[in-house]
Amino acid sequence: MSRKIAFDADTPAEMRAGDDAQSALYLRVAFRLVPLLIVCYVVAYLDRINVGFAKLQMQDALGFSDAVYGLGAGIFFIGYFLFEVPSNLLLQRIGARKTITRIMVLWGITGCAMATVSSPTAFYVLRFLLGVFEAGFFPGVVYYLGLWFPRQRRGQILGLFMTGFPIAGMIGGPVSGWAMSHLGGVANLAGWQWLYIVEAAPAVLLGMVTWFSLSDGIEGAKWLSEPERESLRRALRNEGENVETLHAGGLRQVIGDPKVYLMSFAYFTFICGTYALSFWLPTVLKNAGATSVEHIGWLSALPYGIAAIGMVLICRSSDRLLERRWHGAIAAIVGAVALSLLPLLQRDLIFIMALLSIASTTIFVTIPLIWSLASDYFAGSPAAAGAIGFVNSLGLLGGFFSPFAMGWLKAMSGTLSSGLYLMTTLLALGACAMLCVRIGRPVEQ
Repeated sequence: MSRKIAFDADTPAEMRAGDDAQSALYLRVAFRLVPLLIVCYVVAYLDRINVGFAKLQMQDALGFSDAVYGLGAGIFFIGYFLFEVPSNLLLQRIGARKTITRIMVLWGITGCAMATVSSPTAFYVLRFLLGVFEAGFFPGVVYYLGLWFPRQRRGQILGLFMTGFPIAGMIGGPVSGWAMSHLGGVANLAGWQWLYIVEAAPAVLLGMVTWFSLSDGIEGAKWLSEPERESLRRALRNEGENVETLHAGGLRQVIGDPKVYLMSFAYFTFICGTYALSFWLPTVLKNAGATSVEHIGWLSALPYGIAAIGMVLICRSSDRLLERRWHGAIAAIVGAVALSLLPLLQRDLIFIMALLSIASTTIFVTIPLIWSLASDYFAGSPAAAGAIGFVNSLGLLGGFFSPFAMGWLKAMSGTLSSGLYLMTTLLALGACAMLCVRIGRPVEQ
């Protein structure tokens, strides 16, 4: 995780020792905070995307069309959009511990309630509420980690946190397949109903763990000594002194900044690609010849596992070079090409798996890269929490648009091809938007 600094032969031994001590301190902070946040994010992401696996049984059992499914999958993000900024502003006022606990307990209860769905209306209402209650978790964590880690360490730490994306898919596929295959009939519940319960209930428990484990920031970290806290404060102060303070006028100034909308649009397109994969990957595997729900579950773990490794390596490169735009743009283009090839090879399972692995790695990594760029841009701004929430709320509309558009196009055409080509186009446009976001390079520490 640490960013190494090259020393020459004349570098004082004290400076070398100081850098080693600071790297060890940041490693300790990362081990204290990030594993719990990753587990929380895994559960959060599972509760967003498990509807993609539930579709394999739920759609036929309840008679839902692809359009109904796509709208229900996407309406989650409308609730998220409406309550995103208020949740992040509340976090800035009451702290991360209370905010994340509240979010996780409420979304866990709602996720379990998805097992009671019996009509399109109930499906829409519960998916909407799931978005309302989860709103603020992701940007809240992005803001929270920015209270601990300076810019030169932020890309890799965000990339590490966001491995929750692929880890959720890697775990969720086999767990979803197992639940739907082996728990069906237990307590008179169908397999898809157990899927929702098994994957949502842990959120409530994790909410309680968060309450007792997280501190709201450096000042409240009793597990650090005062010299260690001062070292962390000093690194953040130095960062603030070496970047231009932006948006001193608050959220109103953020809303008038063109770069905010470029980042939001890029994030929108990257989210479209991410959820095109997350929601429709099981269907793509089924169309390619995977025969059973359990088989699909295990196959889906491979692209996500490869993506988890690739994300960390690409984000490490981005941190080493302190470069975000080209890393993100190239990844988006490669992901777009991989998506565009899926319809041409849709009956060849081996090639489909290879393309899904490439697409998952390159599309998923655009998310931590765009957030590293946004975090760099908003560093030192008093409007940082609201600005991050604002960008996230606009971008996450892609989570509504992507499944809805693909579901509607599939219902109209009978195939996923037109939807995948639409996502390909959006990813290419997002790459162009990211390249247009230029921010000042920091002064080296």
